[in-house]
Amino acid sequence: MTTPSVKVVFTPSGRRGQFKSGTTVLEAARGLGVDLDSVCGGRGICGRCQITLGSSATEGIGSEGERLSPPGETETGYRSRRRPLRDGHRLGCAARLQDNAVINVPPYSQVRRQVVRKRAEVVDIAVDPVVRLYYLEVEPADMDRQASDLVRVLEALQEQWGVSGVSVDHQVLVGLQSALREGKWAVTVAVHDQAAITGVWPGFHDGPLGIAFDVGSTTVAGHLCDLSNGKVLASSGRMNPQIRFGEDLMSRVSYVMMNEGGQAELTKAIRSTIDEMIGDLVEQVGRTREEVLELALVGNPIMHHLVLGIDPTNLGVAPFALATDESVRLPVSRIGIEAHPGARLYVLPCVAGHVGADAAGAILSEGPHRGRAIQLLIDVGTNAEIVLGSNGRLLAASSPTGPAFEGAEISSGQRAAPGAIERVRIDRKTLEPRFKVIGSDLWSDQEGFDAAVEETGVIGICGSGIIEAVAELALTGVVSKEGRISDNGRSRRVTTSGRSAAYLLYQDPTNPQNRINVTQNDIRAIQLAKAALYAGVRLLMDCLEVEEVDEIRLAGAFGSHIDPTYAMVLGMIPDCAIDRVSAAGNAAGTGAMMALLSGAARTEIEALVNDIEKIETAVAPAFQQHFVEAMGIPHGRADHPNLAREVDLSGIVSAGTVGGERRRSRRRTVVSSGRVDQGKESGP
Repeated sequence: MTTPSVKVVFTPSGRRGQFKSGTTVLEAARGLGVDLDSVCGGRGICGRCQITLGSSATEGIGSEGERLSPPGETETGYRSRRRPLRDGHRLGCAARLQDNAVINVPPYSQVRRQVVRKRAEVVDIAVDPVVRLYYLEVEPADMDRQASDLVRVLEALQEQWGVSGVSVDHQVLVGLQSALREGKWAVTVAVHDQAAITGVWPGFHDGPLGIAFDVGSTTVAGHLCDLSNGKVLASSGRMNPQIRFGEDLMSRVSYVMMNEGGQAELTKAIRSTIDEMIGDLVEQVGRTREEVLELALVGNPIMHHLVLGIDPTNLGVAPFALATDESVRLPVSRIGIEAHPGARLYVLPCVAGHVGADAAGAILSEGPHRGRAIQLLIDVGTNAEIVLGSNGRLLAASSPTGPAFEGAEISSGQRAAPGAIERVRIDRKTLEPRFKVIGSDLWSDQEGFDAAVEETGVIGICGSGIIEAVAELALTGVVSKEGRISDNGRSRRVTTSGRSAAYLLYQDPTNPQNRINVTQNDIRAIQLAKAALYAGVRLLMDCLEVEEVDEIRLAGAFGSHIDPTYAMVLGMIPDCAIDRVSAAGNAAGTGAMMALLSGAARTEIEALVNDIEKIETAVAPAFQQHFVEAMGIPHGRADHPNLAREVDLSGIVSAGTVGGERRRSRRRTVVSSGRVDQGKESGP
């Protein structure tokens, strides 16, 4: 018997299609490319795929009847484990289509609603573009000299500019004669890498465009540049649409392994986003796609492979072999992206199996190899990339931190979106919290806060928020050095249930069931993530035979929004002078811009990656020991003299003394952006 099909319409996107009855809403959304979030891969754990049932008179679809399957064990289990579902909401991964339906995807369930924080950094780049434009005055064709138009152009290029020995793209030949005659034998040609003529225009043409892309697992950033002077004309950021197939990189590799055609789906999704961003960028400045002559791109190894259409399966299993670690050059048209017909794509080289072209871009931008100081460069993400060294020696490794730093695996966690808690302070005496949310500059205890967040609400806690919350709880003594919650009855905000405990950070006054807690499991997830990061750093320090570093640079969109003091209190990074810890911004994207605008930069990074020593944390015997010791807050054994000069760490005690008199008798300490103020109310 044939399974009947049903019609589904998604709003606000308007996408629609026919699916077999029994298809989950999440599966239908993925099939249509609808922006519906899912972190857990459709297992009913994360709760981010919440949807509501709508209706449409135009489509002739109402909301009555059993259009979706009744709630089952998955949704019942979610309600018992996590916060209750919002009124009228269902989990898209559990609700199955039974009849024609209109499905509303609310803003908080849309992936692309996240705040994309990857701006272009201002750097001093010696502009030496690979693509150059040459204006030529060509000898007109006549009967006395039987030379082709192409020969005349090549002669003019050599005589007037000293450029010779170049090939010519087919599409240039197609348009060459009309361009010459329209320009009255004056044309402008584009020459790529002094090797090929890739474009031709009648008369004088100027302002060649290029775009640098940073393709991250969560976000994609693009920067439109004038290739002649290096000026950044426009920037754009999007969510990586692959998130609907899996939050972290290994989830996406698993999707490829488990679904026939999965690699093609993921490749199509990211290429389509890059193509859309090109259109958006040129539209911002009133230009056209045909003026884009060059793209440069960085990304982690899995994004690198998927953009290029390479199956990433081998990156998911030991020995994590790359298809190639060299730079890649190819026509943009070969990957189905619309730009000038002769446009080229340059992809920076990868460093190792899980240290990708994005790390190469960050190294190019930050230049640890150019100075004598020992620099620690960390791109914090679901898979942290770590570089350590100086002009004498450079080492690199990756460490599997997982998605906890980005809000996943956290009970009330989410990505950085309006309404998400991003800053936390806890009063040392009363244990009462105050916080900031994305989209408002006000603290929660300031007048006007409720009105400021009326539209978004307080909807969860993002990565920077959970880091500060756990660090603050440790400084107040609510969380022990070992990571256990216990306040010995000091506050109603700390609750226990059996062997588990939680700290109530926020409770919606209009809906008391809507709570944002920091649970014991949340703290353990953060401990595991930060221990993996610290252990990777410590392993490189062992290999370099150093006990301290001179400076620490935190790269990436997430790393740039971590308060360095809280990162050190938590134990994410080793002890260092606070004023020597700083954000590197979107270092990978800046490196991509350098490669876009400078042939010398490409030569530099291509030579350098061969000299970088790659350390594999998965097989290093010392990694596990470093990991275990790093589970402590800030650390199980290491001292933090630099941090102790800035922050009173006496509140961080072992589990047996949490909440004791020792903690209550000390002075209150305020931590904010590397500063400490003693004896006054907690605040930013």
